[in-house]
Amino acid sequence: MEEDVIICRCQEVTRAEILKAIADGATTIDGVKKRTRAGMGLCQGKTCQRLVARILSEETGRDMSELLPPTFRAPVRPVKISILAGGGENE
Repeated sequence: MEEDVIICRCQEVTRAEILKAIADGATTIDGVKKRTRAGMGLCQGKTCQRLVARILSEETGRDMSELLPPTFRAPVRPVKISILAGGGENE
């Protein structure tokens, strides 16, 4: 069935979950993301963002160009304080 199709492979979010998020009031890609976690996986939405936008466009009747682009955050990883202080990595 079409609703069982996985849209976000990283988070295993189905089309049905995205449709429910839209029915519950999500009107932007970020709104869908916050309700379903679609786009929060390893690829950060590189594979599913367009699919989510297309579903959102179809369900709301808005053109894809009208949808607000989602917000992105850079991946975070620990950094040694010595690097920030101007020292070398081995200090």
